[in-house]
Amino acid sequence: MADLDALRTRWTRALEGVRGPAGGPDPAPYADNLLARWQEPQRRYHTLAHLTAVLDHVDVLETYADDPDVVRLAAWFHDAVYLPDRSENEERSARLAERALPEAGVPPRKTAEVARLVRLTVTHDPAEGDRDGQVLCDADLAILAAPPSAYAAYTAAVREEYHFVPNDAFRTGRAAILGQLLDLPRLFRTPYGAAEWEATARYNLRSELDLLTSQARPE
Repeated sequence: MADLDALRTRWTRALEGVRGPAGGPDPAPYADNLLARWQEPQRRYHTLAHLTAVLDHVDVLETYADDPDVVRLAAWFHDAVYLPDRSENEERSARLAERALPEAGVPPRKTAEVARLVRLTVTHDPAEGDRDGQVLCDADLAILAAPPSAYAAYTAAVREEYHFVPNDAFRTGRAAILGQLLDLPRLFRTPYGAAEWEATARYNLRSELDLLTSQARPE
């Protein structure tokens, strides 16, 4: 069970870190709106547990970021809009950030950066010098390097989110996503992610892809 009070505190610290001494409105209503979104009933993987994990991984990687608190706000928004049957979730999440953050007192340049980072999670392919993008994408993909039981729970939760998709279509779509990830020269761009997560993540992805391929073969 997620600690909602702890998450509210983390939101407040990140928001205050980004908007600076000028301050702004009470952070609590913005936190509560986002927390409600992350608890919507259609979610099975993209839940408060995922949000917490991404924030935890940003904390691990923060020394590689140019603006860690901007990355943290992007983590809060990156799946704030999530409907499994829609393909524009990242874009709608970015637009939510573009509406909410100026009202919350975030300067335009930093609002734009949060929105850019959210949109980057479509591809998880940040540019070489994009330190903030590298940290957010690594934090979001860190689940791929989970131990076997946690990785199996992750894949099961993803399947539950897409329960309305027939098995054959899901296997085909999931295999395509796994192939795209495996085709990336590097899954993780920060030095920590490359050293600690890359090999395990590739093993997990290949194992899942092999399983999907075997399930698709006729008896």
